Amino acid sequence: MTAMAPTRTEPDLSFLLDHTSHVLRTRMSAQLGEIGLTPRMHCVLVHAVGEERTQAQLAEIGDMDKTTMVVTVDALEKAGLAERRPSSADRRARIIAVTDEGVKVAKESQKIVDRVHQDALGTLPDGEREVLLRALNRLVTGHLEAPVEGSRPARRARQKG
Repeated sequence: MTAMAPTRTEPDLSFLLDHTSHVLRTRMSAQLGEIGLTPRMHCVLVHAVGEERTQAQLAEIGDMDKTTMVVTVDALEKAGLAERRPSSADRRARIIAVTDEGVKVAKESQKIVDRVHQDALGTLPDGEREVLLRALNRLVTGHLEAPVEGSRPARRARQKG
């Protein structure tokens, strides 16, 4: 006897969000790669410019584990875009300071990221774009603001870069 697949009663929101997120990340990775950055490097740069933030704080902002953060900061240092320095507030803590060249690259990379987002949103009519953004913002500040802890944690999609 062949079992029938359950009938879907709602649109597959997980697939829609995962797929669009994945494609945006691939486009962003490709375009940032043209200036020698990864999305993670971009994230660290833009969040460290003008702020005194530690590696741990930046890792939390960028949702990176410690190992990934260390590798990312090492790459930024090697490229001359950032450096580790003692914090002015706590000499035991190390902050990530963006160099002058890093500031220039952060501005350029932010333009790239904005363009990727603009290109995607630009495919929608104005009214749909506004509705989509309003709805997504409502979800991320409401019902889907925080992950739920379960006995088997959900894995985030693997990101290159």
